[in-house]
Amino acid sequence: MVTKLGTLHGVGVGPGDPELLTVKAARLIGSAPVVAYLTANGKDSTARDIAKSYIPATAQHLVIDMPMRVEREPGERAYDAGAAAIAAELAQGRDVVMLCEGDPFFYGSFMYLFARLAGHYPCAIVPGVTSMTASAAALRRPLSARNEVVKVLPATLPEDRLREELMTAESAVLIKVGRHLAKVRNVLGLLDLSSRAHVIIKATHEDEVVTPLLDITEDHLPYFSSILVYSGTEAW
Repeated sequence: MVTKLGTLHGVGVGPGDPELLTVKAARLIGSAPVVAYLTANGKDSTARDIAKSYIPATAQHLVIDMPMRVEREPGERAYDAGAAAIAAELAQGRDVVMLCEGDPFFYGSFMYLFARLAGHYPCAIVPGVTSMTASAAALRRPLSARNEVVKVLPATLPEDRLREELMTAESAVLIKVGRHLAKVRNVLGLLDLSSRAHVIIKATHEDEVVTPLLDITEDHLPYFSSILVYSGTEAW
């Protein structure tokens, strides 16, 4: 009979460079009996690829496949199924380490599993390096200084909302750009901010790209892309 429940650890593995894992993240992954992670439409898991050198050969892999659809229902069903599979392990007293790209609670999918499980099982969060801070490091420019305010804006926002937010931003990080690049480019052009925007693709990966937005000719960006915009005073 199981007397102690397992703990779910939401572990941030950072934006891409395996050496950016924290010591705590590496320790937990290295001793994990069960390692869980998301895949997208059955493809490879970026989180697993980042952490693969830390995962023990004895670990059980719990794969949660996420259908990348506009509709919410398929994703909700995937989270329900993933939470049920994790719960089965936790109920047997086995700890589960959930690998999370970047930080678990910064636009991370882990939060949806946490919402389903935290009321019933012990949960712990291990923060990770975010793509936002990794992008600033790649650009070699501070996000902010002194009393300056940074806005984090999903490019999925309506065009009017993006324009409104950027009009009052001293600096901004645009995430989830991908197929929304044309909309973002249009808004930045209308605000005369295009020359102040830089694109960072796959920050800290071996094939990282850092380039001015004005040099981008494509209509789409890869999924792991951010745009940093400095519209106020210099950040140093």
